[in-house]
Amino acid sequence: MTGKKEAGPEAGEPSRAAGVCVLVVLGGVVVGVLFAVDEAVGVLAVVGVGWVALYCSARRMPGLSAPPPPPPGTTVLAGETGEIARVQKGPGEGMTILYPVREETPEE
Repeated sequence: MTGKKEAGPEAGEPSRAAGVCVLVVLGGVVVGVLFAVDEAVGVLAVVGVGWVALYCSARRMPGLSAPPPPPPGTTVLAGETGEIARVQKGPGEGMTILYPVREETPEE
């Protein structure tokens, strides 16, 4: 023992793992109380929390409508040509969206 203090979180800074443990214990106590009140209430609560967790995780997933990334080895240049591929009315009054012609060139 050399008496050196190991590098770690400061004494005043709570760890993230401790917070998770506290939340898990509190959740277990709540579920236990619900099952003690009535078994059907406990089952409905667990199923309801599961559906909410599934819904929240599904909303965080990226949409399938997002355009795929360009193929490897190509660069998309769209600002230097000066040619417009199409014009679209925007959502606001007087707003217009211009889509330039894209040129794909291989990377060197």
